[in-house]
Amino acid sequence: MTLSIAGMKVLVTGAGGFLGSTIAKQLLAEDCEVTGYSRGSYPTIAATGVKMEQGDIRDYDRLASVAESHDAIIHTAAVAGVWGPRTLFHSINVDGTTNVIQVCRELGVSKLIFTSSPSVTFDGEHQRNLTECAAYPTKWLAHYPHTKAIAEQAVLGANSGDLATVALRPHLIWGPDDPHLIPRVLDRGRRNRLRIIGDGSNQVDMVYVDNAAQAHLCALKSLEIGSLISGKSYWVTQQQPVNLWDWINEILTLAGIRNVKSKVSANLAYRIGRKLEFIYKVLRIKSEPPMTRFVAKQLSTDHYFDNSAARDELGFKPQITTQDGMLQLAEWIRSSKTD
Repeated sequence: MTLSIAGMKVLVTGAGGFLGSTIAKQLLAEDCEVTGYSRGSYPTIAATGVKMEQGDIRDYDRLASVAESHDAIIHTAAVAGVWGPRTLFHSINVDGTTNVIQVCRELGVSKLIFTSSPSVTFDGEHQRNLTECAAYPTKWLAHYPHTKAIAEQAVLGANSGDLATVALRPHLIWGPDDPHLIPRVLDRGRRNRLRIIGDGSNQVDMVYVDNAAQAHLCALKSLEIGSLISGKSYWVTQQQPVNLWDWINEILTLAGIRNVKSKVSANLAYRIGRKLEFIYKVLRIKSEPPMTRFVAKQLSTDHYFDNSAARDELGFKPQITTQDGMLQLAEWIRSSKTD
């Protein structure tokens, strides 16, 4: 059942981020009353009509004071990355999510939508047409997927007769104003630091940022206590995989950067990542190694999913095609070069 969300009071954690800010803007377009909660100050987002509140997700009292009287929380706040201390990832991704769950219970917020990640099921092997029932791994190659998996299980486990929860797993979010994925690809491409890992044939699902946000609104419109989607997780993608390295080269072409053609075997990249991780740990180097075991596996394996549940149960069908998204990305890259 799809419900009207007009007039609903929604708190978006991480509203200053790429996905969170897009969700907040789409909620405004649906006539919701939107509060954003972020550590930084974002006057440009506030200017759109979002009531921005500063605070750390780990500060329970501050979070509770902001969340009071809201109908729903969309929890996107997290620390991402493939390198860094476990304590940091755990405190934000796990402890912060625990705070959100407790706030919902204490204040009577009845809907909680959690932004998870497909990496919560990644065990280093190919993921081909995987359903959401895939098991969580027992061994992890990075703290981010491990802590997100713990948080996701906590959110889904909190689904009850008083709180309806759902977890969404967007994969490779991209689009104009992306501060993470696209700039990283372009920077490495310009510095000739990109290499195809493996044979270059791996297929991946990804998602345009507006579509990723749209999925969160689909969940909000369907989520009720005891509803079909409550207590479940869903892949969020363009619902049509691409060849990873062809797509990366298409992005490089948009920026006038030479395509990547050189290859490194998956096994060699993994061994290099393992050695670099050891060196960085021993020397206590805080910056991210140029290669890690997790990255080597991610860049050389298939990641595409069975999206039928998102279509049939969430009612999620991407509104912006990959082709149209790439056209918008091209315009953003061109305008960024002239700014």
